[in-house]
Amino acid sequence: MSSSSSGISSFWWVKRLPWLIKNEASYEAVSDLEGRTNKRSIVGVRGVIAGFVVLVCLVGFISTRWIDGTMPSSMVNSIPHPHHPPYQSKPFKLACPNQTSPSLSSNLCRTTTIASPPSPAPSPYNDPLITSSSPSCPSYFRWIHEDLKPWASTGITRDMVERAQPMAAFRLLVIGGRLYVEQYHRVFQTRDLFTLWGFVQLANRFPGRLPDLDLMFNCEDPPTVKNSPSPPPLFRYCKDDTTVDILFPDWSFWGWAEINIKPWKELSEEMKDANKRVKWKKRRPYAYWKGNEGVSRHRQDLMRCNPSHGHDWNARVHNQDWESEIKNGFKESNLAEQCTYRYKIFVEGRSWSVSEKYTLACDSPNLFVTTHFYDFMTRSLMPGQHFWPINENTICRSIKFAVDWGNKNQDKAQKIGKKGSGFILEEVSMDYVYQYMLHLLTEYAKLLRYKPSLPEKATELCMESMACDQGGKVREFLMESMVSWASNTEPCTLPPPYGAEELEELRSKKNAAIKEVEKWEKEAWDKGH
Repeated sequence: MSSSSSGISSFWWVKRLPWLIKNEASYEAVSDLEGRTNKRSIVGVRGVIAGFVVLVCLVGFISTRWIDGTMPSSMVNSIPHPHHPPYQSKPFKLACPNQTSPSLSSNLCRTTTIASPPSPAPSPYNDPLITSSSPSCPSYFRWIHEDLKPWASTGITRDMVERAQPMAAFRLLVIGGRLYVEQYHRVFQTRDLFTLWGFVQLANRFPGRLPDLDLMFNCEDPPTVKNSPSPPPLFRYCKDDTTVDILFPDWSFWGWAEINIKPWKELSEEMKDANKRVKWKKRRPYAYWKGNEGVSRHRQDLMRCNPSHGHDWNARVHNQDWESEIKNGFKESNLAEQCTYRYKIFVEGRSWSVSEKYTLACDSPNLFVTTHFYDFMTRSLMPGQHFWPINENTICRSIKFAVDWGNKNQDKAQKIGKKGSGFILEEVSMDYVYQYMLHLLTEYAKLLRYKPSLPEKATELCMESMACDQGGKVREFLMESMVSWASNTEPCTLPPPYGAEELEELRSKKNAAIKEVEKWEKEAWDKGH
């Protein structure tokens, strides 16, 4: 399945409704201690003095432990934090009006959202009281630092941001905890709608946590921002080694309505159930792929790997005709029902493809045809551990060797499949996706060298302004992906950036693993011919 499909008309939506998101938080009151002494009683005075000395000693002991970083975790967790008080979680509900009069629409967001502090709370990520009790984020969060590295020394100016406008589909701003959007042009299908919906859900998931920020977003496939001394910061879904676009989760995490791909939270649970229904050894012993072959040369090359002229490459590949599938009610494109083969093939489309997470989720070893693009989550995956590399220049031969090797080494093959699916289903859960978004936007906001201000044509965003006028699959998926509750726990702790030596070691390990597999494949091919 490709991140782009032919024969489907573009979907364009524009909302011009104000928005105010509010948050209710409770602050613990601190009671004063009052000591009363009997001035006539020397014993009472001595008791007060002794108590004071004990109190001073206790405070000194706690302060020393605090500074040394040896304070017990139980004590850390019991101390209320002045910046981020415990949340009073309330369920979020969509409150659409029964009428559609202009007066109702103009105040829709203001009357249906939850109260928030007047300004975003300070970032908690360097606070020892917070980070010491929060688990570390998955390792792919470290790439946030790399994505923002081009601006680490210079910061980001308003001029830099506005130079990205010709490439952007929309401009997203957070000012005083409220979200705004300025849209520039139409995009393919509803990518912009579901991406912006993700921003709104993030604000609900972590109320009061989003700092003031100003960013440009591109919703197309191929990356565009080349590395230069002062590149314009532009958010998008993928990039390659020559570009510096800032990576962000793609729209399909909240659903792809046009081709009936459910939001990731629900679909990932269906994939888990599918893995339980058909155990790996009971699956068909071939490599499977189904998608739109027309979007890339490598996909067209892959179609030649089906059995033909008496030769079997161990591949079972199918073109997905989305126009026909739409007419037939998506009866042949249920992703959870495709976990019936021992091996799954991933091949890029015009650039990267959203299908990557779906192929990884099947408990089957993933055969990755040489990848040139990457998204926010998969840069730390290792060949031979999370997936099996397939040479793009010898696709059919590589697939045959991979399947033959896996069928002969079933325990090792299953281990690769389990590690890949464990990564995508556990470390890329929607809970972690929202935490990644929060950390990325927080770090990005730290680089801004100006105070964001509202553009003249910007409109406010909230759930009601985006969802109330929608229908069909779009409305269905918006509702299914809506955050129900604000988080009542701290986000995971952002791990430190990679050092230069670590990055080089990571690249070397990847290249060595790929070359080792290519060596095995060549030896097997030469021996058989």
